[in-house]
Amino acid sequence: MNKLDTKLQEMKRRKTIGIMAHVVVGYPSIEETIATVKTMETSGVDIVELQIPFSDPLADGPTIMKACEKSLENGTRVKDAFVIMKQLSSEVSMPLLFMAYYNSIFNYGVKRFCRDAKTAGATGLIIPDMPLDEENEEHFYKYCKQYDLHTIQVLSPASNEQRLKKNATAANGFVYCTARQGTTGVKEQLDPNLGKYLQKMSKYFSVPIAVGFGISKKEHIKSIGSNADIAVIGSAVIDLMNTSKKEEIQKNVKRFFTELMIQ
Repeated sequence: MNKLDTKLQEMKRRKTIGIMAHVVVGYPSIEETIATVKTMETSGVDIVELQIPFSDPLADGPTIMKACEKSLENGTRVKDAFVIMKQLSSEVSMPLLFMAYYNSIFNYGVKRFCRDAKTAGATGLIIPDMPLDEENEEHFYKYCKQYDLHTIQVLSPASNEQRLKKNATAANGFVYCTARQGTTGVKEQLDPNLGKYLQKMSKYFSVPIAVGFGISKKEHIKSIGSNADIAVIGSAVIDLMNTSKKEEIQKNVKRFFTELMIQ
């Protein structure tokens, strides 16, 4: 049992929806990334995913894509993500995950990546473009299991019954359900069919259900609360950073999450 298992059990006991936040490593700077994750913990966030910037983030909308571009321009590399993970995992108590695209892992070396992620303190990996169908060639899930890393499956409303059944057999930690097809980004309203989709997911998956893509306010969290266990907040945080003065980023991030929490 790692930190993520412990946190998921804690959230189940308290019977309130958990909050997972997202940061792009190195955006707007390495120092700000570290400060933001610490602020998130003190604001009540349960889990944080640290995205390793990539030049072609297929599942990400304009906000996160631009953040990745800026981070790469700043010189952020995979090795920097491990350094930040190692520092933060020793300074915060909440579980930290890596979110990345498979090309970064493949180029680094799958076994080496999983080993170094575990050594740095990661509790799991979210890799949207690593399908189970490729496991015989890639051995990604094998090495994640070897190094006690949860592999978080990512599924969309377009996932058919066959895919749901297959992913359910391999699901561990939690399953990440996108609130819509397409890419990340803040939306004013969530899909009115989201509840039915999440109810269908709960029939296949016994692990907690996380929902992301477009969630940005308390009303969104309330609307998914009866069908989900975790709300994922990503683009909204980066949008907030982009509209904040540098010296006010942490104050604004803290206010955002504090106001988001459901009492």
